[in-house]
Amino acid sequence: MRRPLQTSTGAVSVAPLLLVDLKTDQGVVGRSYLFSISRINTKAIAALVEAMAELLKGDAVAPFEIEKKLRARYTLLGVHNIVLFAMSAIDMCAWDALGQALGEPVVRLLGGSPRPVLAYNSTGLGIQAIKDLVEESEALVAEGFSAVKLRLGRPTAAADMEALRAVKNAIGPKVTLMVDFNQALTVAEAIRRGRMLDEEGGVLWIEEPVRADDFAGCAKVAREVATPIQIGENFMGPEQMAQAIAAGSCDYVMPDAQRIGGVTGWMRAAALAQAAGLEMSSHLFVEASCQLLAVTPTCHWLEYVDWADPILEEPVRIKAGRAIGPAGAGLGMKWNEKSVKKYAA
Repeated sequence: MRRPLQTSTGAVSVAPLLLVDLKTDQGVVGRSYLFSISRINTKAIAALVEAMAELLKGDAVAPFEIEKKLRARYTLLGVHNIVLFAMSAIDMCAWDALGQALGEPVVRLLGGSPRPVLAYNSTGLGIQAIKDLVEESEALVAEGFSAVKLRLGRPTAAADMEALRAVKNAIGPKVTLMVDFNQALTVAEAIRRGRMLDEEGGVLWIEEPVRADDFAGCAKVAREVATPIQIGENFMGPEQMAQAIAAGSCDYVMPDAQRIGGVTGWMRAAALAQAAGLEMSSHLFVEASCQLLAVTPTCHWLEYVDWADPILEEPVRIKAGRAIGPAGAGLGMKWNEKSVKKYAA
């Protein structure tokens, strides 16, 4: 990674990606990738993708039918975690192949039009020294962004507030600032630090203050803290998102393409967000997210990271604070084969 990221729950210094090609009998190849968090997870996820591929040989490239079949076959094992990751990869591949076969980007297949999407720079501002935070925040804005995200969750609330003030002073009032605790806090501590952030002001949202699946606890934080609460990157499918919304856990939602169920799961999640009147952002997977947010009724922010850029022929571009996805049919992703060979695990 260009900028290794230290969060409250650990360091992320490399981006282990699983690249998936879906080959069709008409010569079209659908592509997607997964972020396996750690290298040791990659083989297990790949094995699941390969097992699912055996079930799909000879089937039509019809994403809804593929999802229905795989959900039925994996019901007893459970459609969560890496099982859902593998299904999401295949779903994104299928939509990509379908778009290529029809000569249209996925956004048009979904009834929308390609357009730039408001983005914030999430490639830095981890748990680090104040001097480094100041330098990095200025660099992130200089890359063409009008919004950045700061990781919090230091051992003391005072240290978090010091970091927040330093970054706010460095970027100025015209740059939007989000903060992310990466699930670091108890409910009581989240309320205490949340109220401190309320007093500081200038924060658009507080992300994942408590354990991701503690919807009741997060709902308590949302009731007690004025700054909007953002969760969703760990929603396992639209069903879990529906549970979080019903519990009143958050003010904003931000699904992750590999956890929500790919393109198919995303569209169901977007309908839930619209029905609840919640702004919806994205988590990682910027290439697909550019197109998915363009058809999301309550579209909010795209989280920009550059982790897949080295292995793509045409990475996402940023212009005037907005993300512009790859041109072309499907999801627009093509592997830079030379780089793939260079970084192959």
